[in-house]
Amino acid sequence: MAEKLILDACCGSRMFWFQQHQEHTLFTDIRDEEFDVYDKHVAVHPDMLSDFRDIPFADESFYMVVFDPPHLKWAGDKSIMKAQYGELSKAWPDDLRRGFNECMRVLKPNGTLIFKWSECQVPLKEVLNCTDFKPLFGNKRGDTHWLVFMKGVS
Repeated sequence: MAEKLILDACCGSRMFWFQQHQEHTLFTDIRDEEFDVYDKHVAVHPDMLSDFRDIPFADESFYMVVFDPPHLKWAGDKSIMKAQYGELSKAWPDDLRRGFNECMRVLKPNGTLIFKWSECQVPLKEVLNCTDFKPLFGNKRGDTHWLVFMKGVS
């Protein structure tokens, strides 16, 4: 097995990955389940079960971490979005703070954190208030944001 260079800390159904099975990436999520919601089948099958708030790896383990946490504060029980992405807890600001800290902890020095957030229910500004880490760059338009952080650079 190849060395795991990249950690996807909450992979969900791996929707944004062009190649959903990569030997250099470890896909983790807190859930392992399948859903049939309306006419869509959603499969969440991580390589390993893991909670992004308490990542079970040593400090400085990965060159890159992908952090695409749940972004819904509320969703219907039969929501496709909830099936694909999960749902935030009531303690979401603390969860995200812990998630950012854990993602940075497992990054190697000068490692890269790729963060994805959809503003459908929580503005990006509120999310960034949950962490002291500052993004280097990313897209500032639209509802879905991709931000890039580098460990040790602010």
